[in-house]
Amino acid sequence: MLLPLLAVIAGLVLLVYSADKFVEGASATAKHAGMPSLLIGIVIIGFGTSAPEMVVSAMAAADGNPSLALGNAYGSNITNIALILGITALISPIAVQSQIIRKELPLLLAVTLLAGWQLYDGFLSGLDAVVLLLVLFALMGWSVRQGLSQRQDILSAEVDSELAIRPMPLRNAILWLVVGLILLVISSRILVWGAVSIAQTLGVSDLIIGLTIVAIGTSLPELASSVMAAKKGEHDLALGNILGSNLFNTLAVVGIAAGIHPLQVEPDVLQRDWLLMLGLTVGLLIMGIGLKGQGRINRFEGLLLLLVYIGYTGYLGYSVIFPQL
Repeated sequence: MLLPLLAVIAGLVLLVYSADKFVEGASATAKHAGMPSLLIGIVIIGFGTSAPEMVVSAMAAADGNPSLALGNAYGSNITNIALILGITALISPIAVQSQIIRKELPLLLAVTLLAGWQLYDGFLSGLDAVVLLLVLFALMGWSVRQGLSQRQDILSAEVDSELAIRPMPLRNAILWLVVGLILLVISSRILVWGAVSIAQTLGVSDLIIGLTIVAIGTSLPELASSVMAAKKGEHDLALGNILGSNLFNTLAVVGIAAGIHPLQVEPDVLQRDWLLMLGLTVGLLIMGIGLKGQGRINRFEGLLLLLVYIGYTGYLGYSVIFPQL
């Protein structure tokens, strides 16, 4: 038990470090290549922070633990909105000004509804995986078009500000891009082994481990980047990180995992986890767009999100201790 626990801790620490270096290297490389700042914010930073979830879930599916992969993806989405945005809004209320962010919010809701429709029959097939990945490619194409056509969006200025803080020569950027990716794979392998071993020792399902320990760990890059962005007043970048991550988790992470190993879906995934993810996404849409066109997540709403996360995690813990109730 001690060795798997140490593996989880070491894997999470290395995972957070490697994800940060991977995104930093990828962003700097893209900047040197002449990619527009808005596109870097939408694609590289927004989607890149989900690299830990993608690698961990792919490893889990390849090892024959697809429930861990699914729990990681949906658990990360719940963690991103309820825990990370909750903490971020408590530190600094999030004002939503970017038109790109306002357009991404309904897209996230549509993708979440698609996920629920696929879960309804209790099975994620190879065809489901293809549909998710095709939607991802279409969304990436839309993101590229938005990034090229709306370069004056406020998100672009926030990305420029962030990249200017830590300028990186092209050689170093490529080095960290490669090293970060290699470390992501290594740390994910260590984390998956430790998490599965703990689940087997405690008699807990892979799904629960994925929804809690692994989901929180793989969401740490989003927590760090969103909190730092909010402290600097880069509110749209903070929210953009979460939206990009959740879109990528639902489409790419689940799509890749189901493509590697089609899986039976436990009823609780649809009735408990997906329903909460849907409710949080609807709430985020309302807060982000605003009833009067002024999107804002204030401290009270941040506290509510945090309480929802605490209640959900507590319920999962209770269901493990008293499974018969």
